[in-house]
Amino acid sequence: MWKSIPDGGPERLVALADGVFAIAITLLVLDLTVPRGLDSAQYHEALRELLPDLGAYALSVAVLGSFWRDHRRIFRTVRQVDGQVIALAVLGLGVAALLPFPTRLISDYGDEPASVAIYAVAVAALGATHLALVVLLARRPWLHGEEPSEVGTALNALDGATTVVIFLLTIPLALLIGSAAVWWWLVLIPAKTAIGRRARKAR
Repeated sequence: MWKSIPDGGPERLVALADGVFAIAITLLVLDLTVPRGLDSAQYHEALRELLPDLGAYALSVAVLGSFWRDHRRIFRTVRQVDGQVIALAVLGLGVAALLPFPTRLISDYGDEPASVAIYAVAVAALGATHLALVVLLARRPWLHGEEPSEVGTALNALDGATTVVIFLLTIPLALLIGSAAVWWWLVLIPAKTAIGRRARKAR
């Protein structure tokens, strides 16, 4: 039977996550360009065509920023990591690094249901890895420097599960109503606000 063996502190893993999220956000910017040598009419037309790119950029910055914050919160009380924790964290970072690709699909082919579905799958997968980390670390109190709060762990799990469910529901919605399914993602705003308020009260 596999046994959890601590393999050092989480500092390098957290630093790796900081770098991956920073690079992923930087890669999003590279798609924001306007060709040179345009006349005034072409220039303004190019700016209008850039609006979907800016929208997709803003969306993915918000998503990646939120997951980066959650990642740091998950490891706040962790003092040791083991092989499974490292593997799950690296898997999640791999998905985060992939997010610029579905972001490009959303900006270039936002009217295609497949683009919405692919983006939703990527975010749901990232959320699932964070949720798995929360559950795994909750079951291994010996990896923590201090006893994690049960309420805080439950709220972290609820936060991750909410993201996963909302984005997974987008997949069949995209097939039914097309790109309008992206508006379903706005449900995350009140949902996460409510969870955040409960977390602050629990402190």
